[in-house]
Amino acid sequence: MTIPAPPPPLVFGPITRTDIVRYQGASGDFQPIHHDEPFARDAGYDAPLVVGMLGAGLLTTWATDWLGPANVRRSRVRWTERVWPDDTLTCSGAIERAYEEGGEARVDLVLEAVNQNGIVVVKGWMTFVGE
Repeated sequence: MTIPAPPPPLVFGPITRTDIVRYQGASGDFQPIHHDEPFARDAGYDAPLVVGMLGAGLLTTWATDWLGPANVRRSRVRWTERVWPDDTLTCSGAIERAYEEGGEARVDLVLEAVNQNGIVVVKGWMTFVGE
């Protein structure tokens, strides 16, 4: 399996309220804690929380831009920290393992989205099939 060189990290942000609302509209997740300032403050937060799947989507976009969305065999993410408006996320990853399974060449990636303070906010793992 020939694996192309990884792309540069995907940098997104600073995340705006408009980014959040656009993502909510696309996903159908209209939970007010993500866009309604008074609601978020009443829930004990200083600001609305960024939708968790926005960061996960950016992270997996970095990987699929590299190895192709049709080649995904498995994807898993874990949120490790909250993401806030005005955060900037940098998404990247590395090959953890290349191997053959079921007659297919496969590669496992370890991914992470890091905020502007160097804190990992989303971790991910993906398996891709290759030619």
